[in-house]
Amino acid sequence: MKGLAVHYPALLERDSGGYTVTFPDLPEAITEGDDLESALFNAAEVLSLALEQRIDDGDAIPAPSKVRGAKLIEPDVSVQIAVLFRLERERQQKTLTDIARALETSWPAAQRLERPRGNHTLRQLERAAAALGKRLHVELV
Repeated sequence: MKGLAVHYPALLERDSGGYTVTFPDLPEAITEGDDLESALFNAAEVLSLALEQRIDDGDAIPAPSKVRGAKLIEPDVSVQIAVLFRLERERQQKTLTDIARALETSWPAAQRLERPRGNHTLRQLERAAAALGKRLHVELV
């Protein structure tokens, strides 16, 4: 079974001052770094902030595209969780009400699953994944 992941393609452009990083899926996410390491660190940070802002504003969250030659960047784990649940729920054409019913909880509680600062327990995440026909998998890398 193939798992779901949140890795957005980033384009790194070397210039005289270091590197500029842009995200084709999120044009508002732009950053830079003096060297490759700092550019990649900043890329993960700006990606997390851009996705969190879209969530807070109720804007669409694009699924990560495939871009040849791009570096794949992950947002922080709290943003990954929110984006994964939202993208999978939308892919299955389920509403938050459907998820709330499946979890036997309130609509606001189901909505918190798609908020980066929802303070979820592992048990809540496991139940939410099961409501989407998925299984939660945690990995240290």
